[in-house]
Amino acid sequence: MEKFLLIANPAAQSGKGALIAEHAAALLRAGLSEDALSVVFTNQPMHASDIAAHSEGFATIIALGGDGVIHEVVNGLMWRKAADRPSLGVIAAGSGNDYARALGLSTKIDQACDQLLRAEPYPVDIGKVNEDFFMETLSFGLDAAIALDTMERRKKSGRKGAVLYMESGFNQLMNHLDEYPYKASFDGGALNESRLITFAVQMGPYYGGGFKICPEAKLDDGLFDVCISHPPITALKAIKTFLKAKSGKHVGMPNFEFERARKLTLDFETEPPAQMDGEKVTGKHLDISIEHSAIRVLTPHDPL
Repeated sequence: MEKFLLIANPAAQSGKGALIAEHAAALLRAGLSEDALSVVFTNQPMHASDIAAHSEGFATIIALGGDGVIHEVVNGLMWRKAADRPSLGVIAAGSGNDYARALGLSTKIDQACDQLLRAEPYPVDIGKVNEDFFMETLSFGLDAAIALDTMERRKKSGRKGAVLYMESGFNQLMNHLDEYPYKASFDGGALNESRLITFAVQMGPYYGGGFKICPEAKLDDGLFDVCISHPPITALKAIKTFLKAKSGKHVGMPNFEFERARKLTLDFETEPPAQMDGEKVTGKHLDISIEHSAIRVLTPHDPL
């Protein structure tokens, strides 16, 4: 009998994570068996990575929480040898839930558990930046500043969702529309020098709680989708663009550049705000590559 491990963040959903995990575990055990599922709660940052990296005997590791705990579990799985890498299950219980959205998984716990019970493992790509891994997004500049500010606002207020991202976005657009010089090489090509307002490297289409920044991005095609916003741009035009980006309608607008690549190198004169899956990234030199079909993720259908 295959064994499942549920790793849950008890702080998810403003402290309701433990109750949500108990409810999800009951639903999963009803469809599996009492002995098929084990549950472990995280108690500190990066604990989920350590659990995923060292837990033996499980065919599937399920991450319950927001994109942060999924990010940690993915990093733990990626430090294991490919032949020893369990499948990944996702139960979204965060505020953004962009990875679950990209996989076509419900953000309602009952529906998500039902999907997992009917799911099959599906190979997807994972991104790597320097020595860390990301499953959905890596961004620099304004969008990273918004993501990081959103997390701080969430910690202080307990609020969540796309509305909080929008609130932070308007604040950053009005007060911190900064430009960052950079040099970039795509797939080992010529070095391009330019300036950015935003620079997003995507596995899937979404960031910021459902903003469709790269509408054509696919989780399994072996390519990053990159969206770059170049200056100059006024605050008013930036706000209009920000609103359009919610549904992917910014594609084709002036100031935007879209690229696809298997790897890229980025160098900055001044370290910009940077984040991956909502976690802060530091450094002025970044080597970014894709790990094709690196992890099998449970999904009841082709999410792409």
